[in-house]
Amino acid sequence: MGSCFTRCHSNLEVLENSPESDSPALQESVIVSLHDYPMFEDTEPIMFAGERLHVVSEDGDFMTMRSSTTGRESYIPTNYTAKVTHRWLYTGISRYKAEELLQKPNNQNGSFLIRESETNRDSHSLSILMRTNSLQVNPVKHYRIYRLQNSWYYISPGLTFPSLHCLVEHYSESANGLCCQLTAPCFIQGLDTPRPVPNTIRRPTINWKDISRSVILRRKRTESGHSLVSEGLREAISSYLQMTEGDDHSWDS
Repeated sequence: MGSCFTRCHSNLEVLENSPESDSPALQESVIVSLHDYPMFEDTEPIMFAGERLHVVSEDGDFMTMRSSTTGRESYIPTNYTAKVTHRWLYTGISRYKAEELLQKPNNQNGSFLIRESETNRDSHSLSILMRTNSLQVNPVKHYRIYRLQNSWYYISPGLTFPSLHCLVEHYSESANGLCCQLTAPCFIQGLDTPRPVPNTIRRPTINWKDISRSVILRRKRTESGHSLVSEGLREAISSYLQMTEGDDHSWDS
C-alpha cells in the first residue's frame, strides 16, 4: 500500500507542476447541463444535456447560462445543472442521470464518473460504462466508494487509497475486481474533443452459386504442396452447387 501511495502522490505533484495544470479540466470546476433546454417538443434546444455551460450571472436558484454548443443564453434552474471538478467528480447528479450521460454516443467502454451518493451524502459512487454484445438492459455499473475514519477511500476493503485521485489512478491501470478498467472520464461536449464512435460493419452476403467450379478445383496445390482449399470443403461446395442447380438462394456468411 505504501508504494501505491508514493506513486500516486508523486504523479499528482508532476500533474500540478506540469504545463497542463492550467487546463480548466484539471483546475477549475465546470458546469454541465443535465437536460436539453427547453424541453418542449418541436422547439430547438438552446442547450443540450452533457454539454459545458458558461455562467453569465447567478440569482439564487436560477442562473443565466450560455451554451458552449449554440452560444445562446438562457435563464434556467440550478438543478438543471451539475458541477464537475477534476473532470470526473460530479456534484448534484442522480444515479439515473449518470447512466443517461454515460450512455451518450461519444463515451466508450470504461468511461466513468464519480458522484455523490444519493442515499449517503458522506460517501460517493463510481459509475462505469461497460457495453457488451449481450442484450443487457443497463450497461452502466455502480460501485459504492466508502470512506474510513482516517479519510481514506475504498471500494474493496482490502484496497484503500488516500484520495479519490489515487483511487481513479489505480483503477485506470487495472480493473482489479471492477467490471472493467477505467478508460476516460464521461464525455463533456464543449470541453472534450469528440471521440470516434465505432461503426458496426455487416459481413457481406456471399452467393455460393457465383463461385466458379473452375476456381474451386483449380490449382489444388500451392508451390509449397499444401491444398488451397481442403478436400472436404471442395467436395461440400461442389455437392451444394450440383444440388442447387437452378435455385436462386444465397447464404449469409
